[in-house]
Amino acid sequence: MKYQDLISEFEAKLEALETCTEDILYRAETGIAYTERWIKTLREEVVRHGFGSVQEEIFFFKHIKPQIFSKLIYYSKLFNIESKRPRSSSKFQIKYLNNQIDKLQVFFNDNLEFYHYYRRGATSLDEQYFVRGKSDLRSTTDFFNFYIDEKFSTCQDGTVAAIMAYDMLIVYLQQEIEKLENYKDNQNTNLMKQSSRLFWTGNKTDLIELIYALQSSGAINSGTADIKEMATLFEQIFNIDLGNYYHTFIEIRARKGSRTKFLDRLQESLLKRFKESDT
Repeated sequence: MKYQDLISEFEAKLEALETCTEDILYRAETGIAYTERWIKTLREEVVRHGFGSVQEEIFFFKHIKPQIFSKLIYYSKLFNIESKRPRSSSKFQIKYLNNQIDKLQVFFNDNLEFYHYYRRGATSLDEQYFVRGKSDLRSTTDFFNFYIDEKFSTCQDGTVAAIMAYDMLIVYLQQEIEKLENYKDNQNTNLMKQSSRLFWTGNKTDLIELIYALQSSGAINSGTADIKEMATLFEQIFNIDLGNYYHTFIEIRARKGSRTKFLDRLQESLLKRFKESDT
């Protein structure tokens, strides 16, 4: 195809851009400038030389133009998303990025009929969708209207470009979310390592009694925390193997007299400390 050399050169430029800097806003701005220039060049070629057949025109607007136009949409949306991204905790950044993915998914829902047509490789409506001068009243897209002109646009080449761009954006956003989640996991691991210098010097039964009391009180995760999860955490914090804590809990329930011996001692110890502090 006569435009393939232009596409290859364009993609080489973008590949070099993606590896030249970690500054995502710089990459987005530069990517926008690149793609605007290449779209202008591509348009001049189309206006000057035209197409030899309807099939050649369909191929261009279905496969060639969207490869470049999708990058313009991608970098423009990327700049907008990243420039508004909160510079706060991982939790808020993850929430923001997930919201952006949800917004992109709305586009696919709004264009579901054409999306399935394009994805399954259908061709029956190509002459309607990818030949200039045709219209599609069912189309809901209004991307970059300032680039739409009769000599260089069809009613659905912009939708194809948007599908490609949004696919790339969703992959990028999911990768960013994964990085943030890994960072959170590493922070939690480091915190656990710092806490590992603590050792439980009482007996195991006392700690198991405390864990069950905390879980029953609803003070952790409103009572929805799992005993296994809590026991594992306490084992890590206090460098102890609690063994079969379910069996130990049964033994605590079967005690004669007070079944909360350790909790009773805790209360006595705290009250004693209050009394000593008051004198």
